[in-house]
Amino acid sequence: MSTAPLTDKRPGTLRGASLPKWSLWAIAAGAVALAVGIGLAAGLDSKVQWGLIAALLFVFGTYGIAARVEGRRQAKDRVATSLVWVCFIVAVVPLASLIWETVKRGVKVFDLYFLSHSMGVVADNEPGGGIYHALLGTLEQVGIAALIAVPIGVLTAIYLVEYGRGKLARAVTFFVDVMTGVPSIVAGLFILSFWILILDMGYSGFAGALALSILMMPVVVRSTEEMLKLVPNELREASLALGVPKWRTIIKVVLPTSIGGITTGVMLAVARITGETAPVLLLVWGTNFINNNPFSGPQASLPLYIYRQYSAGTEVAYDRAWAAALALIAFVMILNLAARGIARWKAPKTGR
Repeated sequence: MSTAPLTDKRPGTLRGASLPKWSLWAIAAGAVALAVGIGLAAGLDSKVQWGLIAALLFVFGTYGIAARVEGRRQAKDRVATSLVWVCFIVAVVPLASLIWETVKRGVKVFDLYFLSHSMGVVADNEPGGGIYHALLGTLEQVGIAALIAVPIGVLTAIYLVEYGRGKLARAVTFFVDVMTGVPSIVAGLFILSFWILILDMGYSGFAGALALSILMMPVVVRSTEEMLKLVPNELREASLALGVPKWRTIIKVVLPTSIGGITTGVMLAVARITGETAPVLLLVWGTNFINNNPFSGPQASLPLYIYRQYSAGTEVAYDRAWAAALALIAFVMILNLAARGIARWKAPKTGR
């Protein structure tokens, strides 16, 4: 006479040794529903508070159910996975919310007219105007900063990885680490005291670009240094064994191998400085008129334009500020897409 098993070991049932695949979705749905109920009962108006309560309930609920069905060891593994998903959602939700809010508010006035006109004859409380002068200033200032910072940063990284030994290399590494944490306002004050007050060169877009290059340089050095370290030493040794000089090995072997990572690091550095406002406010000032010459006179930029429009306090100024923020996000996104394209184009080919 056969007897039925006390526990069903078949996968896919709650009575078995493992939870079904849909169980985490069910736990998440229950956590959200329970969090909404707790939020309403406690009078919590913020959806963020509801989300945090749901995240805690999801983690604890996952552990409790998994420990009861699968055992504590497997429950700990599921809790670790749940924490990863919660952290991912916590990171993505603010980013998605920011992009959605910027697009929703920015599209009101974001058009060809907005991109091709300045604020020269438009008051802050009047409709119309655009960001042409600010976009032009940002392109020139960021471009000049990149022309200064990228060669210096890449060459410094090459020295640290390929040649750097002894006290000088340690000193360079130390100062690069210090510069990484320098606030943007400090870089602006340094250029203000040296370039404008001591040398009496005047306020200009170039002065702002000098401060931006200081902020950009350590990012370029660090990212390039890490990419160069990833190049296998076997490639260097093979080139040197063929009698190729070291400098030519760096140019022909090391840099082409790591060009994708270097380009990505440069684009991250450009994105880092594109939204800086403090150095521009100190050194460039700002203007509502078009100034094509970055070496003379005040010049506008997108971050400063956003700040000024939002400070105006009028509805039309708010719309222009959000549209300029959308243009700034689009500008950074285009730079990153261009970097990926260049990295693929310049990456070494490994065969057909």
